[in-house]
Amino acid sequence: MQQTQYDEKTQKELIDLTRKLLTLKNVPDDKSEAEKLAEQLRKVIKFHDWRYYILNDPIISDYEYDQLFKLLKRIEEKYPDLITPDSPTQRVASDITKEFPEVEHLTPMLSLENSYSPEDLRAWARRIYEIVGQNVSFCVEPKYDGAGIALVYENDLLVRGATRGDGIKGEDITPNIKTIKTIPLKAEFSKKGIKRAEVRGEVVISKEHFKKMNEEREKAGLTPLANPRNAAAGSLRLQDPKEVAKRPLVAVVYQLSYAENEKGESMLGTIIKTHYEAVGILHELGFFTPYPEMKVFDNIEDVIAYCQEWERKREEYPYEVDGMVIKVNELYLYDKLGFTSHHPRWAIAYKFKANQATTIIKDVVFQVGRTGIVTPVAKLEPVQVGGVVVSSVSLFNEDFIRQKDIRIGDLVLVERAGEVIPYIVKVIKEARTGNEKPIEFPKTCPSCGSPLVKEPGEAFWRCINANCPAQVVERIIHFASRDAMDIEGLGEQTVRRFYKAGILKTIPDIYRMDYERIMRLPGFGPKSAQNLQKAVEESKHRDLDRLIYALGIPNVGKVTAKMLAQQVNDIFEFFDWKVEDYMKLPDIGPKVAKSIYDFFHNESNRNMIKELAELGVNVKRLSQEEEKPKEGPFSGHVVVFTGELDCCSRRQASKLVEELGGKVANSVSRKVTLLVVGKNPGSKLRKAQQLGIKTIDEQEFLNMAGKK
Repeated sequence: MQQTQYDEKTQKELIDLTRKLLTLKNVPDDKSEAEKLAEQLRKVIKFHDWRYYILNDPIISDYEYDQLFKLLKRIEEKYPDLITPDSPTQRVASDITKEFPEVEHLTPMLSLENSYSPEDLRAWARRIYEIVGQNVSFCVEPKYDGAGIALVYENDLLVRGATRGDGIKGEDITPNIKTIKTIPLKAEFSKKGIKRAEVRGEVVISKEHFKKMNEEREKAGLTPLANPRNAAAGSLRLQDPKEVAKRPLVAVVYQLSYAENEKGESMLGTIIKTHYEAVGILHELGFFTPYPEMKVFDNIEDVIAYCQEWERKREEYPYEVDGMVIKVNELYLYDKLGFTSHHPRWAIAYKFKANQATTIIKDVVFQVGRTGIVTPVAKLEPVQVGGVVVSSVSLFNEDFIRQKDIRIGDLVLVERAGEVIPYIVKVIKEARTGNEKPIEFPKTCPSCGSPLVKEPGEAFWRCINANCPAQVVERIIHFASRDAMDIEGLGEQTVRRFYKAGILKTIPDIYRMDYERIMRLPGFGPKSAQNLQKAVEESKHRDLDRLIYALGIPNVGKVTAKMLAQQVNDIFEFFDWKVEDYMKLPDIGPKVAKSIYDFFHNESNRNMIKELAELGVNVKRLSQEEEKPKEGPFSGHVVVFTGELDCCSRRQASKLVEELGGKVANSVSRKVTLLVVGKNPGSKLRKAQQLGIKTIDEQEFLNMAGKK
């Protein structure tokens, strides 16, 4: 299959057809219409197989592909005589490119049936019970999103590594496989009585390494890869093993698919009785497996609960996990359950909500932030991504738009993974009709009309009018936010409402609001106005670092604000500091130093700070006594939390550790001395165990803190 199989015109037609087919949900009652639809579905599915497996450059999400496949399958189930020998439902999509020699797998390496809801899993379990006529146990494990491989070992030595291919045959990529350090070149299967074994797995790239790879590609002017799966698959097909060795590939082995003893007899289901036991053997032999994350349950409801638990914590895991795989644990039942032409009946994949989807850019608007930065925001045709409807996405700056050549009317691949904020992965340029419009960046501020400026070396355009209405509102919102002055009840919507009503026009106005007027506003009353007044009064007594952060000084985050607060007795001392004084402080370079200096030497900023002090806001640092390191049961400890706590929020627990002498970190490293494990712990637990870090549960944490 060559890359010239689909010319530009054909690709455009198939993309347009794909968009049309994705809007269809039901199988036509008219057989002739169903036949026509099935033919169209086969055509587009084969095209997307080519984009995904051959080019490693998909232009629809996995979820969208599955919807096309399922519709075709439902048509063929309703009208079996419409099934054709070359239908995608009759075989596994092939990744064979003819660049490597073909080899036959020892056992078929098929796809998995997909499910998207608890009811799908219940229905699958009912089918299992009906076929086997007995209770079974279920083994559940993460579904890694990578490139499938099959490894063959004979007399303990790795003799072959192959791609998944069409499920019957794959490509022999043994030299490339041998460069992956998590694949043992020798594994002592003989100690388990195994003479010949076939091992199934997935080659993956960690999220961290994938991010670095894309950063390097963008610097080199190359198109970023859509996801870690494509990065891994593309790396496996490189013709030079030395180049493969440079890639940060990891092989996760999840199945012992074939095992025979000296007599040539199969050991699966007889000597090795369960899937869990089989993966345990692989783990013991030195393979990287999902064994620590695997669990066995005797009912489907517990399976569902574990799948949902993983969906909540998937982003904490260092590798992309797009679902969970559920397998009947008893290996002797596999023959009885058998296979369809597409998947084994003894396994199913529970797919998480899709993190990627394709949609159209309908328009672009420009928003002004609190520091005057103008950010382009794309308005999208609403689409489900990661379980939420996404209708807008930041385009960051003019350079981002130019680099990706984003236009109004473009079909784009949108991702919402790891971050709550959605992101445009790439433009599907093959779908362009010629009617797309270039995005014109404004020359004047969308809020106040002032000319925009762009400093040398900066990527952003700014409005430098300090009285720009959009900036004023954003500064007030930031000032009142949780990490700043933490004024409960004065959130974004309330600030915008008060600004529009003339109650708030500046930050100091927060401390002279007319509560009699507020309680007369629709939706407010005496109680809510009273609560807001109380929260405003409490904010006057925040620590100096909170005030410095709340002021919204460009390039000053919470850590820098805390460090600055420790240098002075009160905030007014900064009025006399020079740029050089700031540069003497740790981690402050010329750019940040100039930014802080400019802020405190701006007359309107000085007047605002004086006004806040006159209104009773604390502008002084904590006393020396209060700042001394506290002694307590956590003294000398660096603590990390993972999972959910019943006793309190993560923020409250962290504060408790600091009050009792300890320090809190966000990630696990060798500096960490204690990991507190709550419900549904993430990957931090596994890393802590690997590093030998002490772990305690929530009750032990409370006992240690004296909160028995």
